[in-house]
Amino acid sequence: MTGKIRGLFREAGIYHKMLVLIILLMMISFALYLIALKYVTSLYDRQMYERTSQVLNSSALGIEKQLREQEELSFRVFSDEQLQQSLAYLKVEDATAYQKAIQRKKIMDRLTSIAGSEKLVYSIMVIDREKHALIGGNRGGMAQELQDELVTIAESANGSNIWYVGSDRSLYAVRQIRSYSGTTFPMDNLGTLIVRFRKDRIMEDFVQSSGDDNHLIITDGSKIIYPDQPLILEGDLAAELRRPESYGLTMVGGNRYFFTRVRSSDLGWTYLNMTPYDSMFRTISFVKELVTVIFILILLIGIALGVRLSRSITRPIEQLIKKMRKIEKGDLDNLEEQSLGEVPKTSQTEVEHLQRTFKMMIQRIRELINQNYAKQLVIRETELKALQAQINPHFLYNTLDSINWLAKVNRQTKISQMVEALGFLLRSSLDDGTSLITLRSELDIVRSYVTIQRIRFEERLDFQLEVPDEYLDALIPKMTLQPLLENAIHYALEPKIDTCHIRIVVAAAAERNGGLDIRVEDDGPGMTPEFLTNLRQGRVQTRGKGIGLSNIEDRIKLTFGHEWGIRIESEPGARTAIHVRIPYRQGEDNDV
Repeated sequence: MTGKIRGLFREAGIYHKMLVLIILLMMISFALYLIALKYVTSLYDRQMYERTSQVLNSSALGIEKQLREQEELSFRVFSDEQLQQSLAYLKVEDATAYQKAIQRKKIMDRLTSIAGSEKLVYSIMVIDREKHALIGGNRGGMAQELQDELVTIAESANGSNIWYVGSDRSLYAVRQIRSYSGTTFPMDNLGTLIVRFRKDRIMEDFVQSSGDDNHLIITDGSKIIYPDQPLILEGDLAAELRRPESYGLTMVGGNRYFFTRVRSSDLGWTYLNMTPYDSMFRTISFVKELVTVIFILILLIGIALGVRLSRSITRPIEQLIKKMRKIEKGDLDNLEEQSLGEVPKTSQTEVEHLQRTFKMMIQRIRELINQNYAKQLVIRETELKALQAQINPHFLYNTLDSINWLAKVNRQTKISQMVEALGFLLRSSLDDGTSLITLRSELDIVRSYVTIQRIRFEERLDFQLEVPDEYLDALIPKMTLQPLLENAIHYALEPKIDTCHIRIVVAAAAERNGGLDIRVEDDGPGMTPEFLTNLRQGRVQTRGKGIGLSNIEDRIKLTFGHEWGIRIESEPGARTAIHVRIPYRQGEDNDV
């Protein structure tokens, strides 16, 4: 699928490519804007959570500090000496009902006294072993089922204080009263202490500190402790508590709230703060929506301007294409007349430069056509003269044939061989329009040249060819090896008295795939590094008048490319090797 899309994009015109790129850039910018906006919003939410959680933690610490002080109150109540004595007397088996009634009256008076001195206490209740409820303070009744439940809870706690939330969201401190000897608590159960607190008074200071718009909810995980009329119902509270995140957005009653949740480590209560999101973030939401609308407008304007810009570039190019198609059909004269006054001379845009250049090109083509017509006339005259000039080479070939026939008649074998070799070299060296020949044909030229030089130098010339048959059909520029062999004889053989060994070796190039390395090697005096450097840089004036190394290398590079050419190796007093690097191309003698 991706490859198909790439193919469609490559085949699309400039107009569509520019339009797609502009839209893509605008969409990427819009996506980056949304990502940045989301990041900023999440960062702001995080900061809101940190500030709110600090307030919640402060409220939780304050509330639980108050509750710990009330735990000390419950301890003072059940360890009160008078209460201990009265409750212990109620356990005496031979005590009369009247005596027990007196003791219960003492207990109620003592509870009333204690409750009256505590502003946070609503009532204090003691349930003795005989299930009599003795109340001090506000004498509101308590259902028997609740009394039984609280007694059971107190017994399971083994004398520890237990906080309990009733169905009416009343807050109770419950603990079992045991006989107290001053330092220890024996296991003797005297009754149950139930202290009902004024929950609103405990929490009002800390709730006000959290803000007027905030809604504080305190829960023990199953029941809502505060407030009496919470923003969220207990059935929906369980879902909020199961959220993995400790802050975020939630919907309550069709409205959005920003919630922050912390859990206390002492009582295990959860404190949930809920702030109206729309009222708190009204300005921020308006700015976000405004910036989004502005960005969308910029996106649409950018696309419209991109379409206009693309069309302003592609329309002149389309006009040029139409004119070029007319040229392709040969309608050059009319097109030149139409293009003379279309482009303003003061225009500086690239497309208008292109149109002006196109007009100049048409004018130049007309001039070249006229010049070419005149040159064709000159070429015809030159061809006639060239036909006449061919008489001289044919006369020379015929003369050499006569000399060869005369040498054979007089049994002069060497003269005959030299004349035949010279004739072949003469025919090969003359320009017949062929620039590439096979290696086999090039070696034939080399053999003819060696034939003449062997007759001249006799046993002083030791020439060898090491050419695999598989490379004989490789194409090589004409007259490449013969000049190199001539240089070897001139610079290596002539200065020596002893035999000079010259060989031509053809092999695959080691450092190039698909290339040939043709090495012309001799054991002559060699070249010093300084001379070799000057030779490579073209600063050496050679003594010969034939084809030089630079000419051979230039022809190789023009034919095969700049990565091919000649490399020279030389060791002073030992050897010289010239490497001809060409690509291995098979073929027959052809015209290039």
